[in-house]
Amino acid sequence: MIEDCTALILAGGDSRRMGQDKAALQLDGKTLLDRVTATMQQVFPKVILSVRQPRTGVAVQQVCDEQEAGGPLAGLIAGLAQAQTQWIFAVACDMPFVTPAVVLQLAGHRAGHQAVVPMVAGHPQPLAAFYATNTLQTMRANLAAGDRSLRGSLEKLDVRYVSEAELRGADPQLRSFFDLDTPEDFQAAQK
Repeated sequence: MIEDCTALILAGGDSRRMGQDKAALQLDGKTLLDRVTATMQQVFPKVILSVRQPRTGVAVQQVCDEQEAGGPLAGLIAGLAQAQTQWIFAVACDMPFVTPAVVLQLAGHRAGHQAVVPMVAGHPQPLAAFYATNTLQTMRANLAAGDRSLRGSLEKLDVRYVSEAELRGADPQLRSFFDLDTPEDFQAAQK
């Protein structure tokens, strides 16, 4: 268990490209949300769910966005504001293959940084990343200034980016970073 960290599952998106609520999609008999929650509960003593509106039938604490239409940044801010630990690990509910090994590997890079973000295919993965709770004010200021992008906030933080080569030790095929945005992604995940 990573005792100084709270898991934050982001499940407040519109799921526009999917055409239906991604968190409720069934994969191997479990919803995407249940799969990610079960994985996070293996690694963290506390799991929080970030939503735009409360969900029914959820066994973990829920937090609602402080600002409407703020995107994932608003969800991250809500989680940072509620966390009673020094760190949060933010993960999207549509990443059903994230593994404890990858989370633990990322956790090992936190010392001296404000965030630990994987880099996959040349792109940062801010929705499978660690954030120190002292980043809350920076993130709030960015959102208040109209910058809803997580990448914009990352530019203002001390970030340790973790390369694919480093990640492959914990996840050789980098399946942890496969997110389900479209019906085609969901079909691929079922295979």
